Order: sequence, then structure tokens, then C-alpha cells
Amino acid sequence: MMRTLYLLVLLALFVAGCGSAVPVNNRDNLAYLYGKGGSQMLLQARVHHISPERSRVYYKLNTREILYKSNGTGGPFHASVRISYESYDAYGGKVLLDSASTLIDDESIDPTEERELIGSMDLRRKEQQPFILKVMARDLNRDLETTVYVRVEKDGMGIRQYFMPVDTAYGLPLFTDHFKGGVIKVRCEVCSGQELRGAHHPIGTTLPAPVFTSGSTLEALESSVDSTFLIQVDSEGEFTLDLSRPGTYHLLPDTAQRAGYTLFSVDDAYPFVSTATDMLKPMRYITSNQEFERITNATDVRRSIEKFWVDAAGDRERAREAIRIYYGRVENANRHFTAEVEGWRTDRGLVHIIFGTPTSIYRTDAQETWIYGEENNLMSLTFTFKRRKTPYSDNDLVLQRDPLLKGAWYRNVESWRNGRVYQN
Repeated sequence: MMRTLYLLVLLALFVAGCGSAVPVNNRDNLAYLYGKGGSQMLLQARVHHISPERSRVYYKLNTREILYKSNGTGGPFHASVRISYESYDAYGGKVLLDSASTLIDDESIDPTEERELIGSMDLRRKEQQPFILKVMARDLNRDLETTVYVRVEKDGMGIRQYFMPVDTAYGLPLFTDHFKGGVIKVRCEVCSGQELRGAHHPIGTTLPAPVFTSGSTLEALESSVDSTFLIQVDSEGEFTLDLSRPGTYHLLPDTAQRAGYTLFSVDDAYPFVSTATDMLKPMRYITSNQEFERITNATDVRRSIEKFWVDAAGDRERAREAIRIYYGRVENANRHFTAEVEGWRTDRGLVHIIFGTPTSIYRTDAQETWIYGEENNLMSLTFTFKRRKTPYSDNDLVLQRDPLLKGAWYRNVESWRNGRVYQN
């Protein structure tokens, strides 16, 4: 799998906005958010509260996924991308609270060169209240748009958005809170000169239970603290944190409340699947206890994994295709569903890996509903995930398990075991 070292480019952008009230469709099908394909741009966005009155949205695009065109005169190639945002009071909200947009005109001598384009726009905050931010990037050269949503918190849970990890060389924002060890620099302007209290939680190993079981399958981070520490924030509002120990690092500006900022130290390959260990762990969803133990204890784990897939598919060609799709879903789950644990170990990750991308996804502040098949069709499958508020992540949704899903679960697990890929 290709790994690319990108050149970071910070864009100075002009922003134009409006605050008019415009009605929108409150039942948008958001299935495209979790799909993937060569026709989609990968847009990343995060919000940073610089002060209680001032916020900024940062975004990142990869030049590999943008079309660069020549004017035919032998000069440089140009990309044209419009970045815009819209804010609503809730998912599916009918009234547009605010919007803004800017145009990126990037120039390159080599249109195949891979770089990261990073820019920002100030957010208008007329009222101190939570809202939903819809961030869009449209490649004007090929009329292609991609969208991400960000929950902008203003209550106690909003503390985490006052923190932002930054690149140690240039001070540019990083678009993840999951790191592969090392020393990380973090910016928190409102914490200047303060002392933060931190707690470390070891990595858990629990996997989500099948979709038809009852009871909670969540690990309680609160009860797994193995050490505490203190961090001094400098006068510029920056500090560093050593993430050499794998696990979860939760930082508290105020010990009187649980809300804070959380960083995660994960395996080297995350979010990718590249080692035998990476391939083995998600296989637990489709293997028996005996099969999983046999593969785990094999002298050559990678060869044992390959044998499982070839035996399941019947030949190497079908096995390669099944492996590509299965672990592609694992990586996709890591990108979209990671919360306190890696995305493939969450409830949404479990359903995504076994069933694929839903036909329809509908979202509210409290939940997501995934539908496989036509709506209102008795043969369709529906999964409901309820949002769980935690001090560690705003991306934690828990499946409402249903005994009636037992048949569908075993049918699709058996399809994988026979080398057949399920996808509506």
C-alpha cells in the first residue's frame, strides 16, 4: 500500500458570508459520507475555538484528488476549488444560520505532484449555542463536490474544540487526534499559563458483540486509568505531550468536570491494514473461536490468513477480491467511525464491515439510521445507532441491537465465509 509524504501548503483565503435564513431539506440521505471511490475527494475539517468569542474551521485537501488543467500555452497547471460552509442549529435543520465560501486557485508545474492544501475560514458566532457545520469542497474543473459535517459544541463538551494538535515544524493544524506514538504539540490559547491534569488509559481489547445480542458492549474508560500526570501550558498557549505509551490520554483544564481533550496513541499502521496482526484482528467477526485461535497460534500467521480466505473463496482470484473489499471496509471504518477505539472496533464499524455502505443514512443530533434496501420495504434492514455523550469523543454511537437481526447477521457472515461479498 502506497504511503506518500506530502508537502504542506497554508493558503491565505478571502471569505465571503451571509446570515440569511434559507430553508433546506431536513431528510437528506447522507450515505455518500461513508462511501468511498475514485470519484470522491477526501475532505477533512476540524473546528478550533481560539477564544470564547472566536472560532475557525480548518480544512485539508490532497492535490492528487483534484483536477489540474493547462491553459494550452505551456504554462503551469491550475486547480480551482470552492470551499464553503453552512451552519444549522441541528442535523436536518430547516434554517440556514450562516454561510461563507472562498475560492482556491492552486498552481503546479507538475499536476501529478502530491501535496496537502490546508486553509481556514473564520466562523461567525452570533450566539453561544451548539450548531452543525456542513463543510463542502467543489472541484470546479470537474464539477465534483464532497461534504463533511462537524458538530460545533458550546457547552462543557465544547472544551475539546479549544485544543488543536499542530505540526511541530510549521504550526499547521493536524486533522486527527490519533497518533502513532511520538511527541505531539497541542495548541490551546485559552489555556495559556495553566496547568492541565492528565490521565492515561491502556488500550482495550473488547470487540462489539453481534448485532442481535442484548446488553452493552462498551468499555468504560473512566474505570481504566493506570496513571495520572500534569502538563504546563506555556504563555503562547502551547504544550507538548509524549504519546510513546499506547493508549488514551485525557486532559482536563478543570478537574471539577469530566469534559476535556483526548488524544489516542495507536498502532503503527492505523488507519491502514498492512501487517498480519492488522489483518487478523478484524477476522474475529467472521471466524469461530477455534478458527481464530488456530490462525493466531500459527507459525506463519500471514500464510494462515491467506489460506482462510482462499479456502473461503475457492480460488486465489476471488480471495484477493474478498480481501481487498473486507480490509478496505476496515480502513474506511477507521477513517469515519473511530472514537475511544479504532473505527473497526465500533458498532458502526462492525455493521459497515459485514454489511457494507447502506443505501440510505439519516442523521439527527441524537442518532443515525442506516437502511439497506428500499425504505419502507419489509425485506430491507434497518440499523439505529444512538449517540452516546462522553468526555472523550463526539463520534461515539451505539447500535440498538435487535434479536430480529440474527438471521441477517448469520447470512452475511456466512457469505463472507463463502467468499461472497454482501453489498446492496
